[in-house]
Amino acid sequence: MDGRTQVRFDPARVPETPAYVLDLGLLADNLAVLADVQARSGATILLALKAFSMFRVFPALRETLGGVCASSPHEARLGREEFGGEVHAFAAAFSRADVLDLAATADHLVFNSPAQRRTLEPVARAEAARLGRSLHFGLRVNPEHSEGANPLYDPCGPGSRLGARRADIGPDDVRGLSGLHFHTLCEQNAQPLERTLAAFENKFADLLPGLDYVNFGGGHHITRADYDRGRLVDLVRDFRARRGLRVYLEPGEAVVLNAGYLVTSVLDVVPGGARPVAIMDTAVPCHMPDVLEGPYRPHVVGAGQPGEKAHTVGLGGPSCLAGDMAGDYSFDTPPATGDRLVFTDMAHYTMVKTTTFNGVRLPSILLYHPGQDRFETVRRFGYQDFKSRLS
Repeated sequence: MDGRTQVRFDPARVPETPAYVLDLGLLADNLAVLADVQARSGATILLALKAFSMFRVFPALRETLGGVCASSPHEARLGREEFGGEVHAFAAAFSRADVLDLAATADHLVFNSPAQRRTLEPVARAEAARLGRSLHFGLRVNPEHSEGANPLYDPCGPGSRLGARRADIGPDDVRGLSGLHFHTLCEQNAQPLERTLAAFENKFADLLPGLDYVNFGGGHHITRADYDRGRLVDLVRDFRARRGLRVYLEPGEAVVLNAGYLVTSVLDVVPGGARPVAIMDTAVPCHMPDVLEGPYRPHVVGAGQPGEKAHTVGLGGPSCLAGDMAGDYSFDTPPATGDRLVFTDMAHYTMVKTTTFNGVRLPSILLYHPGQDRFETVRRFGYQDFKSRLS
């Protein structure tokens, strides 16, 4: 079953809308792919919590994945408490308070610059020692090699603040480190990684002796149908053999790619000039903000491109933002008030980015158990969730 275009449950049976629904069968399919890549390549795969932090399913994920990578003390604590395994933490900059928190939860603390390392590693080491913990340190580097098509998601674009350039790293800046970390990809195949790895080794090979690992970052769409997993396995195995180092991969999207949905109800259909607009109970800026930030047009089950089917309709949300629109879609039968619509691939970068703008209620979070053909409501949100974010 292709989670990009289809759904194997009846949307009318979803107990309430709006709701995120994670299909546990499709999640298991993704984990099987990742387990195979991990076993054949020898890499350790981490879950990028910035993309997906639904800790209700962490027990299933940790059976396959080696741990998590966090972008903040809160994510690191969530990983420590709910996931286990290794906890890696990186941010563009840490405060002193951040590293004191991370010393209690992280196993690997990755700095973005030599200056941050010089200032904060002693603080982190002292706190970890006080707590009786072992803490390893890394440095993120910038290969100065861009593979991203969208500047918004290109960490190696001109003027990037992410990672130290080779010209800014001296011999003392890597002494005592456990690893280096690079990241250039966004929803990409193995070929861009191959080019990135060549650029990384060209610039940083002299810094590798004495290290324990290199983290190849995220953005690997490993579970996508057309992803060249054989090439990824070969790249990792070859690097490990030549350099004698461990390799980490930290995908976020790939873990839940095409395994989740956002189910919404049509509240009204209003004239919209060139085409009518179906107003849904899901607000785009609140519930799927990447549609506006990307931007991109999410797939809706049963819908086509504008003009492809008989009836073209705009899909919009209930908020006051004029741009609260998912886009224009065409249908064989136009949506009517009360109908259910299903947006696909809505597990990653959705739940972790929701807002309560306009006081719009956050979507409920559900699991779908395909073996029993049943739904499990994990979380409902209400007024207190809105109020508690304010003062």
